[in-house]
Amino acid sequence: MMGDMSQLGPIFAVGMFIYAMFRQWFHDQFHGHVEMYVNKVIGYVYPYVQITFHEYHSEYFERSKAYAAIERYLSANSSNRAKRLKANVVKDCESVVLSMDDYEEVTDEFNGVKIWWSSSKTIPDQRTLFSYRDDDERRFYRLTCHRKHRDFVTNVYLKHVLDEGKEIAVKTRQRKLYTNNKSENWHGYKKTIWSHIVFEHPSTFDTLAMDPKKKKDILDDLITFSKSKDYYKKRHPDSDTATSASWPFSVCSP
Repeated sequence: MMGDMSQLGPIFAVGMFIYAMFRQWFHDQFHGHVEMYVNKVIGYVYPYVQITFHEYHSEYFERSKAYAAIERYLSANSSNRAKRLKANVVKDCESVVLSMDDYEEVTDEFNGVKIWWSSSKTIPDQRTLFSYRDDDERRFYRLTCHRKHRDFVTNVYLKHVLDEGKEIAVKTRQRKLYTNNKSENWHGYKKTIWSHIVFEHPSTFDTLAMDPKKKKDILDDLITFSKSKDYYKKRHPDSDTATSASWPFSVCSP
């Protein structure tokens, strides 16, 4: 990919110079038409397709589930190839958890198809007087692939990434306790009325004072139930509702 980009470098340099001149000297409406045609020309020359996944959508405050799944996938599968990394410490983990740093690019290969992932962020230039969002950094991941692989990437590869990201989330999930934030923290780009801490109570089911035989019976029932997931899905299409209704307790996870 880097070799192809170096060959196209002079063409893009000339195009960007002309584009800058139009932005400076011509009316905004005319500039809009020029930008549309410039993008069309670049589309014919540039052989790659790019897909962007934002951490937060402009109209929502909830963190994108797709972004979170991609973050976990890249952390598990591509962080060993990145040159700039971010380190986090997770409870009960002997080593740090590494993930891609901002403005880093890694490659991934799936079924013989090469995909490029890059992490980046944007910072708003200014904030209006009546804006209810702060000048927070807005992070995003960008996927780049050759346009001949577009259908494969959108229909197969992305499903693989999201599914694996969800599986990693289940394996590494933590129990959390939530509480309300102060009212002045309700507004902003990433703000929420809720905050949480990781629930780290030392008690477990193993330490619970209970008749050993009764405890074993409960564990056996839970293991049998967990291994019969497909059976219960067939019997109860709304499996989450069926699960919560069948057991006197549930485990909440993020």
